[in-house]
Amino acid sequence: MKELVEVIAKALVENPDKVVVTERKEGKITKVDLRVARSDMGKVIGKQGRIAKALRTVVKAASSIDDSIVDVNIDSDEPTESAE
Repeated sequence: MKELVEVIAKALVENPDKVVVTERKEGKITKVDLRVARSDMGKVIGKQGRIAKALRTVVKAASSIDDSIVDVNIDSDEPTESAE
């Protein structure tokens, strides 16, 4: 699933070199973390989350082949600035 998420994300963003995808198993669930540049967050999430939902739907369909559960988390690779 890691490769699938990475290919889709790199096709969507302006900074494909900043796309980082990690995958880890937690019991029966595979967690996929997608990190992109802050400027690309809107492109990956889309209006009202439509792109993110479509990405999760594609991953869910691909994971149904081997009866696994995949959870996709999307985040920015840059830390948020704290308001002090």
